[in-house]
Amino acid sequence: MLANRIFTTPFAETLFSAETELQNMLRFEAMLALSEAKIGLIPMSAAKIIETICLQKDVIWQTEMIQLIENQTLLAGNPAIPFVKGLIQKVKSIDAEAAKYVHFGATSQDVIDTALVLQLKVALTQIEIDLKKLQSVLSELARKHQNTIMMGRTLLQQARPITFGYKVAVWLSGINDLLNQLNYLKNNTLYLQLGGAVGTLAVLGEHGMGVLKSMSIQLDLKNAPITWHTQRNNLVLLATFLGILNTNLGTIGKNISLLMQNEIGEVFEGAVAGKGGSSAMPHKRNPVTSVFMLSIAQRTPALVSTMLSSALHTHERAAGEWHSEWAVLKELVKLSMSNLHHANDLISHLEVDEARMLQNLEWTKGLIFAEDITAALAPKMGKDVAHAFVEKACKRATHQQIHLKKYLLEATDIENYISKEVINQCFNPKNAIGLSSVFVDHVLSEFN
Repeated sequence: MLANRIFTTPFAETLFSAETELQNMLRFEAMLALSEAKIGLIPMSAAKIIETICLQKDVIWQTEMIQLIENQTLLAGNPAIPFVKGLIQKVKSIDAEAAKYVHFGATSQDVIDTALVLQLKVALTQIEIDLKKLQSVLSELARKHQNTIMMGRTLLQQARPITFGYKVAVWLSGINDLLNQLNYLKNNTLYLQLGGAVGTLAVLGEHGMGVLKSMSIQLDLKNAPITWHTQRNNLVLLATFLGILNTNLGTIGKNISLLMQNEIGEVFEGAVAGKGGSSAMPHKRNPVTSVFMLSIAQRTPALVSTMLSSALHTHERAAGEWHSEWAVLKELVKLSMSNLHHANDLISHLEVDEARMLQNLEWTKGLIFAEDITAALAPKMGKDVAHAFVEKACKRATHQQIHLKKYLLEATDIENYISKEVINQCFNPKNAIGLSSVFVDHVLSEFN
């Protein structure tokens, strides 16, 4: 479907292609044979033959292997079984003796899980690059608009002034957190899988730990404390991280799409010829990139939920739970990589209308400063009385269709409590943004 271009990237498609998956499975088998040969479990001559076949760029044979795997997976139950059979036949055509040592001591889940982790490692590296880029462009945007006053909104209603830099810094703080979490995940979830039939490496015996250590070095993966055939915390953590990532990106997309509404018009996606038009209404400028981000964010929670439910594995090899992870986790990664691409494009080209932001501050005719007037009156009246007083003033100003400031400056029942100078100060937007600028500095300091 053509719309799938929204939900993936060329890089992600290549990373999770059948060709890349096969190459990672072959890497596993090559390093398994070499590691076993170094310890003396199998002949080094056999290991070298297996390595050569696995790592050579034989496109025709690899294409045939992919076809073989696709044709026989339904019969075998998983792609590793026809993969190993095909590899044995290839090695046997070169050296029958060497073929005896293909996949020695390993099991199907070992090769499939490790191939997946090798893909995830590359994916997380790219996600980190894109997250850091997003962190950079958000930091630049927050710094640029640290003191750009705009309307803060709660429950979709105008509340009180903030700065646009403050709003962006809230988004940025989430990205900062995600980068910290990603650093942990890279060091604690990308595990080599090698356990054999029930996870105990029984065939390798006392040499098992040596093979594990050697393979982890060769594949540049961590070793888990124990075989994780049915202990899937690492993959669930990754999935949950990606879910949170997309929640953050979706929030950015949702906020920007709302700020693009005609009635608000404070920010806009970068103008590009042909972008954001309507098939029926020529006047429209739709928030297309924001919509992409939000649509992805709405798809990912169900995928995370599937990963959580799939983690209920049985005994020493799951009956279906493991299988359900395969497509789900890959789809989740693809969506996340695509969403980051959209987010970087959106923020890098975002247009900010500062004049419209100031204009929108006047939409309520001063009602947004009611809390400031209440705070100024509270020391003299008490908080409850001040609140009731200002609430009544707001209703009267609205009824008379005049600015709240004008009403208060002309009101005689307020003169004994605060001066006209204080009233004017209360209606100065610069005095109503609280610690917006300070919070921006706090978040930017995390980045720097």
